[in-house]
Amino acid sequence: MTAPAFHITVHGTPAPQGSKNRNAAGALYESSAKVKPWREAVKSAALDALAYDEAWLPLDEPVRVDVVFTLLRPKHHYGTGRNAGVLKPSAPEHPTGKPDLDKLVRSTQDALTDAGVLRDDSVVTAVLATKTFVLTGADALSHPGAVIRVWRLNKPKESES
Repeated sequence: MTAPAFHITVHGTPAPQGSKNRNAAGALYESSAKVKPWREAVKSAALDALAYDEAWLPLDEPVRVDVVFTLLRPKHHYGTGRNAGVLKPSAPEHPTGKPDLDKLVRSTQDALTDAGVLRDDSVVTAVLATKTFVLTGADALSHPGAVIRVWRLNKPKESES
């Protein structure tokens, strides 16, 4: 298998691209206060990675985005008192609550576009996205964040001889 065209690890709390609201003056603003720091974290990590590739041009071809979002477990998944820090047997294995996976993907793709990884998020033709808890699966981090890989879907053209 070929290597991904782009690969980063982002540290920070993944946040969904929520709905937009209007203020009294009619201006649009993001309904989630958490999305701006997340998008900035993704953009910053992407720009740091791109700084080492002077020839990088935003991907303008079909791509697949693979992303594993690592989330903290809620406190109620753990016991109390002498069982503090011990996972309850009833704690779910997979995160099923908010944030919604599709909205996490949307905010992340927008940040990749802002950073110049993608020409536009319309070039994304396939997405493999996962939500996991800290240290509970493949690519799960030891803290909140995400592992992001972008794969080119076009086969490389053979050079003409």
